[in-house]
Amino acid sequence: MAKQQLASYGAWASPLSADKVVQAATGLGSPKWDGESLYWLESRPHEAGRIAIVKRLPDGREIDCLPIPFNARSRVHEYGGGAYAVKNDVVYFVNFSDQCIYRVRFAGEEPLPPESVTQPSALRFGDLFIAEDVIFGVVEDHGTSGEPVNSLAVVRLADGRVDIVASGHDFYAYPRLSADGRRLAYIAWDHPNMPWNGTYLYVADWDGEKLANAQRIAGGREESIFQPEWSPRGQLFYVSDKTNWWNLYAWDAGGTRAVAPRDVEFGRPLWQLGSSTYAFIDHSHIVATYVENGFGRLCEIDVDTGTLTDIETAFTGFDDLFADGAGGVFCVAMSTRRPAVIAKVYGKSVDTVKFGPSAALSDDWIAEPEAIVFPTTGGEVAYGFYYPPTNPQYVAPASERPPLLVMSHGGPTSAARPVYKLSIQYWTTRGFGVLDVNYGGSTGYGRKYRERLAGQWGIVDLDDCCQGALYLVERGDVDRDRLCITGGSAGGYTTLAVLAFRDLFRVGASHYGVSDLALLAKETHKFESRYIEQLVGRYPEERERFVARSPLQHVDQFACPVIFFQGEDDKVVPPNQAELMVEALKRKGVPVAYLLFPGEGHGFRKAENAKRALEAQLFFFGAILNFTPADPIDPVPIENWSK
Repeated sequence: MAKQQLASYGAWASPLSADKVVQAATGLGSPKWDGESLYWLESRPHEAGRIAIVKRLPDGREIDCLPIPFNARSRVHEYGGGAYAVKNDVVYFVNFSDQCIYRVRFAGEEPLPPESVTQPSALRFGDLFIAEDVIFGVVEDHGTSGEPVNSLAVVRLADGRVDIVASGHDFYAYPRLSADGRRLAYIAWDHPNMPWNGTYLYVADWDGEKLANAQRIAGGREESIFQPEWSPRGQLFYVSDKTNWWNLYAWDAGGTRAVAPRDVEFGRPLWQLGSSTYAFIDHSHIVATYVENGFGRLCEIDVDTGTLTDIETAFTGFDDLFADGAGGVFCVAMSTRRPAVIAKVYGKSVDTVKFGPSAALSDDWIAEPEAIVFPTTGGEVAYGFYYPPTNPQYVAPASERPPLLVMSHGGPTSAARPVYKLSIQYWTTRGFGVLDVNYGGSTGYGRKYRERLAGQWGIVDLDDCCQGALYLVERGDVDRDRLCITGGSAGGYTTLAVLAFRDLFRVGASHYGVSDLALLAKETHKFESRYIEQLVGRYPEERERFVARSPLQHVDQFACPVIFFQGEDDKVVPPNQAELMVEALKRKGVPVAYLLFPGEGHGFRKAENAKRALEAQLFFFGAILNFTPADPIDPVPIENWSK
């Protein structure tokens, strides 16, 4: 082994360039099996961020089903999901630009040009489910005055006619038809709830034209239902958190029963429609994934006896389970050392059938996550994953401790997952420690932990991020004088609020983050328009609370430099949230930088923008923490700063 070079943390040279991080960001998702072919989605930053549909033929060849610029992405709830379905070798998908449903047929092996099923209108479609001659889906009508109207609809494949079959609730998801075609299950919920707060599970009769006799069989305003699914023999299964944990249940005419109850999470927050954590492999067995202590596990469950048998794998996270009808289940599988893959689960074996991008780092460069549990305010504990600086070619001076980058995830009802993320390894290979925090309100630890954030956004998340950083300081892992924090969306709010209301961090980076809670309450889209009532309170009735927790209203308390990244077309957190903050910090004299990306929404999908954001954050941190990155980076203009 070559002798290690001596250099300060942060200045280490890394083989992981921003280009490589972006190139490896090609994502795999939503595998589906039809006939003899496997289909999946690929998100492609190098194609302006579009989502392609790929088909693998029986001989292993792969073909693109959609020509550029077609983009399989729904805009229902702005976050989409369930944007394609396949039946009898015909692909149906929602195209991003016009939100119409298109059909792709094949001439032999080659896809024909997509043909429109629905016509351009104010309707958006998502959560597609194909029956014999119709597509069930969630429809969102933006042609009405006031907020959009959400319903369940069927699209007649013969003529493209759209018929509303269920309405009256504010939101709908998971239209799922029984195998005999006679009953439809679905969930619904109403403002101010989000789907992880409280939903209703319905079963209705379907006669091929309309729904009748809708019966609510589970759920409520304080019970979250996730993924209803019919078994091959006509039982309805679903996930409920009524015992604190998202567990499996079965329903039929004889009533409801728990299936393999455990203190683990079989469900997850429904940010994107169509999420699945289990699939039937025969009439009495399912393959499922659950989360325990932040790690994803895989298991097989005998639904008659409740016997749960873990399937041992090297993976730490699983998404989008889909049965092949012959005893196997496809899924997206993630580990700590390799990009996500599409795997097939059959019996006790989990075999990769589609690799993601090639690994950008060899094993000796990869920082493994350490699951930590640390004390926080109110006698509680919080969770996170710590990644130490890892670079076999460098060592820092013995007197130094590394800087720490605290990451606060979005949502905020979401979770940090211990999986391969080059966006983390980018920092650890340069000499940063990284703490990915699962603050109170995160999922994966039960409903009670999720509800720690109820009414406490801007308090609990801040405390937990600070206490996690201090825990690592006290252990001797990191330098207290070089603590950094970053986050996107809701994590961007946590970042800004920490910098406004706590005196701990030296520098921060906000990616499309919220700075004014009142603006968010007044301006955001329908799906999240009342979310803030769960997190903070009612506006304007509790205006004082919104003012007290809004970083924009407390610029006088800022002394910490911040860099902002924003998409010009963001409808979730509009650009004025960042721009008002930037102008206020300029006037106060705080070092600040701002990068606005035209053509980007909530999150950056174009490769060149994702690259620029990553490099600009490193440049900014280097300037503030007084180190020079080893990478050649185009400078970022920093207001109120002179070295």
